[in-house]
This record gives sequence, C-alpha cells and structure tokens, in this order.
Amino acid sequence: MTVSTNPGAAADAAAPTETHRSRGPLWAALALILGVALGIGIGLSIPHFTKPGDDSVEAGFLRDMSTHHAQAVEMSMIAHQKSDDAEIVYVANDIALTQHGQIGYMQAWLRDWDLSPTSSQEPMAWMPNSAGSIVNGLMPGMATPEQLTKLRAASGKELNTEFLTLMRQHHLGGIHMAQEAVKLSDNKDVDWIAESMVKSQQTELGLIDDLLKKVQAS
Repeated sequence: MTVSTNPGAAADAAAPTETHRSRGPLWAALALILGVALGIGIGLSIPHFTKPGDDSVEAGFLRDMSTHHAQAVEMSMIAHQKSDDAEIVYVANDIALTQHGQIGYMQAWLRDWDLSPTSSQEPMAWMPNSAGSIVNGLMPGMATPEQLTKLRAASGKELNTEFLTLMRQHHLGGIHMAQEAVKLSDNKDVDWIAESMVKSQQTELGLIDDLLKKVQAS
C-alpha cells in the first residue's frame, strides 16, 4: 500500500470533511432563527384569530352591562348628592365608583378587540331565551324613565326608599346577567369581571336590605 507524503494531497482529502463540519453549525443556527421567527409569527397571529367577534357572547355582555352599569352610576350619583343618610351616601358612592371602573374595563376590551362600544343587535341577544327578560326595551332590573324622574324629584325618606328599592332590583338583574355570562363565555377576562360583579353586588344587596329596613322603620 502506497501512502502519499504530498501535503497538498492531504489537504485536499481533508477539505470535504472540514466543509461539512463548518456547514453543520451554520445550518443549525439558521434552523434555530427560522424556528424562533415562526414561533413569534404564530404567537402574534393567535390573539388576532381568538378575539371575540362582533356577535359573540363576550361583546354582547360587555356592551349590555356597560349600559346597565351606566344607569346604576346615574342613580347612585343622585343619592350621593341628595340623601341625608350618611350610610346611604357611602353605599351610593361605593356603587358609583365600582361600576364606573368596571365600565372602563369593559369599554377598553371592546376597543382592544376592534369592536364598537354599541351594537345594532337587540339587548340581551347574546343570551339564549332572553326575550322575556326585556321589558319595554329595558334589561333586567333597569329602572323606567318614570322611576328615574321620580327619584330625581324625591328627597328625604322618599328619596332614600326609592333609591334603595330601585338599586335592589337593579342589582338582582345585573347579577342574573353576570351569572349567565360566566356560563356562556370562555374568555378569562370576561369571566373574571362577571364573577367580580356577582360577588360585589351580592354583598351590596345585604347592605341595601339592611338599610331599607332601617329607613322604612324610621
């Protein structure tokens, strides 16, 4: 067997191996970069495809509950400004601040989803078999225009009684809507705020009932 001692021949023989070895890390780096880029692209696209749609349960609930809350804030501000009972003023202030803050969350999510804050659909369209819940265009628990007029004109014991009675009905309707949203929605943010509404309004119902008994007995 003849072994060449020519350095050039030895270099030529080794060249393919060195080229192969140098390409290995290069291809691995390119594959890693491509994988990361693909992962980022998928990650950015997933939220777009999973945003609730215009006719979704989530969008319908946030829109309707924003309207529902707005009336509670209005009634609470009337009681806060006109009531002569410090406890009622405190409860009214708490309801107004809490529900105004929740409106902020709900409207922000609708903007994030590129959806309008209002809808052309009928109120409660997001909830199955809800037709009976709408009375004269009003969602569950909402006060009529006549009741709001009476509340604005009232004072003293009449104001306190009227506010607590209307807010009690308002909370019962709101709790019902929020409980249905938790059942129907699969969005963690919507579930969180709906569950928060149920808990806070159930607690406030206990305070309202106690205050109503106190006012009626005075």
